[in-house]
Amino acid sequence: MPSTASTNAVRRVIRDMRADTGREWTVDEMAAAAMFSKFHFTRLFRDSTGLSPGRFLSALRLQEAKRLLRTTGFSVAEISAQVGYSSVGTFSTRFKECVGLPPSEFRSTGGFASYTYGDVGALSSPRHSAKRNSDRRVDFRHSAARDPVVHGRVLPPAPDHTVGTAAADALGPCVVGLFPAPTHQGLPVRRIVLDRPGPFTFTDVPAGSWYVLGHSLPGAACRVPVADPGTPAYVGGYGPVTPGGTALLPAVVTLRPSDELDPPVLTAPPGPGTYGRGTHTEMSAALPWAN
Repeated sequence: MPSTASTNAVRRVIRDMRADTGREWTVDEMAAAAMFSKFHFTRLFRDSTGLSPGRFLSALRLQEAKRLLRTTGFSVAEISAQVGYSSVGTFSTRFKECVGLPPSEFRSTGGFASYTYGDVGALSSPRHSAKRNSDRRVDFRHSAARDPVVHGRVLPPAPDHTVGTAAADALGPCVVGLFPAPTHQGLPVRRIVLDRPGPFTFTDVPAGSWYVLGHSLPGAACRVPVADPGTPAYVGGYGPVTPGGTALLPAVVTLRPSDELDPPVLTAPPGPGTYGRGTHTEMSAALPWAN
């Protein structure tokens, strides 16, 4: 694990990147700001965040683009340039891959993915995930691909992380999904929305290894300040899990306060109409590389 001093150096670089996402950052500049060699800095950064500096910067740029689309009247082309893209086409493609819908649709829906229970084919995973996981080819016509399930439970954060409020009462709806990588990018292959922390089950899980990632915004009883109002206040993860013929241990996702070292949650959330049903809602997707 990186030392406290090393982690703090990475934090400073992330703050600088967040403050100027449109800048043409290089790894050499980041390493110099952290006062490490390029190779040492890259290793420390990945150990601290789970992503390379370049991938983390890309995520910060798209997070800022999401904010600008929600809160300003700038055109997509203007926002693309502001967050460091020289090509609006490249920006739009990357945005759709990581957020799950095009920039214009993200703006028109208020930042929510508009799909309903059982909607198949409308969701997708990022192109880079498909390339890196080409062995995860799934034929949904084959009965074996429909059998595996993943059981789990979302646990609330410790009481000291909820400002003295009972943990479960401090949380809003919890969104849990199966992702091909340990980052909330692209729309998951399976997703469940819980009204509160508790048990969940994913059915008909595609073959492959998946990360169970969850997040929740704070409930009315507790407000935790975050850098972006669209950023979850609590996050958690488990995995990877590989569903198959053998029994799996329950996937326990323990929520904790979101930290600036956590990669941004880019995946567009379900619409507000999904919440408040008293039970969970499951949404599934056909994998793009399975067609």
